[in-house]
Amino acid sequence: MTSNHVAEQQADESRFIIRSGNRTAQLKYNRIGSQIILEHTDVPKELQGQGLAGALAHAALEYARANGLSVIPTCPFVIQYLSSHPEYQSLVKNARFVTESDAE
Repeated sequence: MTSNHVAEQQADESRFIIRSGNRTAQLKYNRIGSQIILEHTDVPKELQGQGLAGALAHAALEYARANGLSVIPTCPFVIQYLSSHPEYQSLVKNARFVTESDAE
């Protein structure tokens, strides 16, 4: 399912968020120099299945690209997202992503 929600960055809290009603989905990160570590995605149960985690990953990866940052994904969701979005894989240095065609 595709999300129509827009993620916003809260740099002071090192996270990207999407608000829906009184609930907030987030992707926490840590920026160190020219690197951004994408650490953890959290989507409340009530908001799951709406594409919010993907929208958060997209926002974080676009931010990395726009700012010339290398990405270090430690969040399992972001790693999975990168596997199916080759347009962002060049942001991750020294990584190999398993795609669906590799698994066959």
